[in-house]
Amino acid sequence: MSDRPDTRPRVLLDGIAFGECPRWHDGRLWFCDWAAEELLAVTPAGDRELIANVRSFPFSIDWLPDGRLLVVSAREQALLLLEDDGTLSNYADLSTLGDRPPGNEIVIDAHGRAYVDGGGFDLMAGESPAPGTIALITPDGTARQVADDIAFGNGMAITDDGGTLIVAESYGRRLTAFDISENGALSGRRVWADLGEGTPDGICLDADGAVWYADVPNRRCVRVREGGEVLATIDHDRGCFACMLGGPAGTTLFIVARTWGGVEGTQTDARTGQLLTVEVDVPHAGRP
Repeated sequence: MSDRPDTRPRVLLDGIAFGECPRWHDGRLWFCDWAAEELLAVTPAGDRELIANVRSFPFSIDWLPDGRLLVVSAREQALLLLEDDGTLSNYADLSTLGDRPPGNEIVIDAHGRAYVDGGGFDLMAGESPAPGTIALITPDGTARQVADDIAFGNGMAITDDGGTLIVAESYGRRLTAFDISENGALSGRRVWADLGEGTPDGICLDADGAVWYADVPNRRCVRVREGGEVLATIDHDRGCFACMLGGPAGTTLFIVARTWGGVEGTQTDARTGQLLTVEVDVPHAGRP
């Protein structure tokens, strides 16, 4: 696509309280509304369905290879499984990972292993920043730490070949890559892209190996290649929290955005959140 797309973001859905963690799955865009504590799915036409109530802020989602949905619940310090009747059952205990276990974002690999990041401090409680971690949860429910010293871990993605995990370090203003070993351990830590003034939140990969990242304070989504070269920028009038490629051809960039006034404004009744779409040239790749 061109460096500056001609197409402005189109509002597919508005009136969202606090949209996060968009995922394209089975013909619909799924996302988490943190402030409303709702998991929602939206068709390309904008028809929405409430999938489940999730009593947590934050929470995030991804699918196992067999089609079952896992939900990270920071409040319960657990990984939950969405049952067919819409209820949530325990899948793995994250509280064993310390006083501040990771509980922000999740990505699941082709082997059914879940990576969860976050932890270190409670942003919503006004605690001072502290390094976070990445945990690995295996299909038998065992959780172990596989990385530390993460500067506010946010979105994560796994490359098509399953060999690399990329994590957005919001406070580090960088995308960081790890090699994934056969047993899921992480090694070979390196800066995938130094983003300068960029503040990455949710991310996704495309078929050219580039990363789209959402940026709240700079109110934009940015496409970068490894090394940090900026390939495209989509500006908006409010903070962009996460993005995901999807749609029938994988070339629709879905963006969740809202007006950001700091932590103190997250629990207001103002529903300034939007689900946006922009058509791009390069389709989705990797996981999620």
